[in-house]
Amino acid sequence: MVIKQRAGRAERAAATRRKVLDAAVPLFVEHGYLETTMAALAAAAGVAVQTLYLSFGSKAAVLEAALAQDQPSGWLDAVAAAPDGPSALERHVTAAAADVARRHPLAAVLRAAAADPDPAALLAAERAAALARHAAAVDDLAERPGFTVEVSLQRATESMAALLAPETYALLVAEQGWTVPDWAEWATRHLRAELFPG
Repeated sequence: MVIKQRAGRAERAAATRRKVLDAAVPLFVEHGYLETTMAALAAAAGVAVQTLYLSFGSKAAVLEAALAQDQPSGWLDAVAAAPDGPSALERHVTAAAADVARRHPLAAVLRAAAADPDPAALLAAERAAALARHAAAVDDLAERPGFTVEVSLQRATESMAALLAPETYALLVAEQGWTVPDWAEWATRHLRAELFPG
């Protein structure tokens, strides 16, 4: 009985979190981080403000949870399963580009609010996590035949992170009208020339 009650509470809490996040994304995108209040988030989600604080603790935590929704799984496994280095590179770039495109509206909100300490810390954490994903991909690529000896692993990771950054997406896709496949193909071509020059 106690186990069922706990399971029921956990399900209700998860449902509340989903409801809040579903309501939060359009509010953040439309009004920005600074103008979106906890009261507005609670009203949009149909929950009490106290419930919102109990579930998340802060507005920054709501934004962080919204950014973390639907993170892709098996990304690095797909890269590792590629038959050769250039194919593994293409798989990583395609997955990374799709992830940046999916997260772009909220990532833009986060960058716009980065003068505030909480979003600034979250932005730094997001950039560090992206760099770590690229570093893991580069570590795999470096084991493949044909990987360059002219570029350090750190420089390769930094090049990949720059070409696949949300800011690059904003410049080329959001502002210039490139498609995501165009952007991914461009990034793949440049990275392949640098990392697999043979």
